[in-house]
Amino acid sequence: MGARVDVEGVSVRYGAVTAVDDLSFSLAGDKIYGLLGRNGSGKTSLLSVVGAHRRASAGTVRIDGEPVFENGRATRRVCLVRHTGDAVGTSDRLEHALLQAATLRESWDPDRAVELMDLFELPLDAKFGELSLGKRSAFGVVLGLASRAPLTMFDEAHLGMDAPSRYKFYDALLADFAAAPRTVIVSTHLIEELAAVLEEIVIIDSGRLVLHEEVDALRSRGTSVVGEAEAVDRFVAGLTVLEQRELGRTKEAAVFGELDGARRDRARAEGLDLRPIALQDLFVHLTEPAGGAR
Repeated sequence: MGARVDVEGVSVRYGAVTAVDDLSFSLAGDKIYGLLGRNGSGKTSLLSVVGAHRRASAGTVRIDGEPVFENGRATRRVCLVRHTGDAVGTSDRLEHALLQAATLRESWDPDRAVELMDLFELPLDAKFGELSLGKRSAFGVVLGLASRAPLTMFDEAHLGMDAPSRYKFYDALLADFAAAPRTVIVSTHLIEELAAVLEEIVIIDSGRLVLHEEVDALRSRGTSVVGEAEAVDRFVAGLTVLEQRELGRTKEAAVFGELDGARRDRARAEGLDLRPIALQDLFVHLTEPAGGAR
């Protein structure tokens, strides 16, 4: 069973720099969540606090109602896999690292660990420090999935992999979630690759919450309007326009917000083409410095 996560007014500061700024949201659990943000948006700092690797400068993170920091009962239910691979010593053999992981978590599944080692072609007798970046990333994925922790988090742990290995990870994640439902958070900026896996997304920018929404609901609120420039301008008047582009007399405007049946009928009557906006493009628009649809 997945863990509930409550982030309550969390801030993380490094001297004069604020990485996370009074952030609050709740994850009910038993879903795969995407934590999205540009580089430097505060994703790693936030997950470090949720995983109890760092004390928040302000605010609290609760796992199933309990504060997570310096609380062994709560942290045993959490597994954070970071892209740096710092959970494993460079001289450690992979077999020994797996044995150590098994002692730390009651939920550890040794059979699943062996399956995943085979899937990613990781030899048990190899030393972590001798692995390529892609293989290090794959081993982090093994540790996270085989942990079966009620809260399992991957902080861009898959980015060192090549495309075929990343897709193995996505398939393994879905299979693992089906076999052992729990709360999974994946931090990434490879949004389109993961879009079919994620159920809800949390977008942060400059350490602040941009939105927390179901993926399908977010997709339904982004529309590209294409047609004769004057007709597009009339149609989008009063709507939240994310971006506009013109080519001769043709114009494309990306709008954010629900379009009801009457407005869609109007678009057809005026010869306008309504197209969905890719999740990656919505993310880019929503985190533009100008503020997008925030």
